[in-house]
Amino acid sequence: MSRKLVLATITLVAMSGLSPALAQGHMGTPQEQNACSRDASRLCRKELGNDGAVQSCLQANRAKLSRACSKVFQSHGM
Repeated sequence: MSRKLVLATITLVAMSGLSPALAQGHMGTPQEQNACSRDASRLCRKELGNDGAVQSCLQANRAKLSRACSKVFQSHGM
């Protein structure tokens, strides 16, 4: 899967629904997207393309997330 598609998936998955501000259309900064793209590719490859499944996968693997991705989840109350 291309890096661009992975970033788009992370944008929709890791950022959507995490807070009211995000639910109103803010899809995360490029830095936030980049922070989780490798984690999604590494930990949730089978779920890529299924937004809810990737978000659940990342949450289920919180202990394995990179420091940067973990901070993104923390900053959005997750």
